[in-house]
Amino acid sequence: MDSEVRIGGRVVRYSVHGSVEGLPAMSFGGSPSTRWKRPAALRTIEESGLWMVTPDRPGYGGSTRQPGRTVASVAEDARALADSLGWDRFAVTGGSGGGPHALACAALLPDRVTRCAVSGSNAPPIVDGPEPTDDDEAADPRRNRTSWLAARGEHHLRPLLEDTAQRIMAGIEAGGPEIPPDPHSPGPSAPPARDDPSAMARLTATFVTSHDGWVDDHVAFATDWGFQLSDIRVPVSIWYGSGDERAGKYADILARAMPHAERIPYTGGHIPPPAAHRDLLRWLGGRLGG
Repeated sequence: MDSEVRIGGRVVRYSVHGSVEGLPAMSFGGSPSTRWKRPAALRTIEESGLWMVTPDRPGYGGSTRQPGRTVASVAEDARALADSLGWDRFAVTGGSGGGPHALACAALLPDRVTRCAVSGSNAPPIVDGPEPTDDDEAADPRRNRTSWLAARGEHHLRPLLEDTAQRIMAGIEAGGPEIPPDPHSPGPSAPPARDDPSAMARLTATFVTSHDGWVDDHVAFATDWGFQLSDIRVPVSIWYGSGDERAGKYADILARAMPHAERIPYTGGHIPPPAAHRDLLRWLGGRLGG
């Protein structure tokens, strides 16, 4: 079910999944992505027993753009969305670029957030000095060209993201799957996305309709996040794939900043396979360790 909430003069659009009788949870998508999730992810959410809301950050999926937003800005939207749903307490999770936004809620809404699980999350980047090389990024993913450009302004970053989007959609038009094959998460071959109207709708919303949310996410990552990771006191778990070296390095950095956090590696790549996704949602609901 899709709906929206008005926050001041802005609209935040969101989808609701699972059972209204379940534990309330809010899931923040990666950078870029929208509230519309792939069938495998939806099945896992439905089976989890959670009452899951997936909001579109400003600039994505029809949510009003919010120029100048920081990572911390998400807390205002999360509070307003939870209030509109009648939620007093709720868990948060975020994958990849959604990770920092889930962590922001954990830091800034300690009276509302019960647990926070992030997967493949990035950490605050290093954006000073000369433009990073591939070797710099391999040694420390915090020194990456995307963040370096983002710190210098939207007009430096947008051409890079637009070129990336064009290459992704060219691969789709040539018969590629919605998600590229991951050698670390083997599974059946995915069909061409161009033959699936729902997949094309998700891809179009993410890579064609607007790049504003994607741009604003990276600008926010490359500036002060608006909170300290060390201030987080709610239970946190940091998930990362065995084949995702970059995320593993980020997990090291996040764990040093949050010594109480639980590191949970899984077998797979950047996107958790269904088994790992199920375990993450079980942890979020307090039914797996922690």
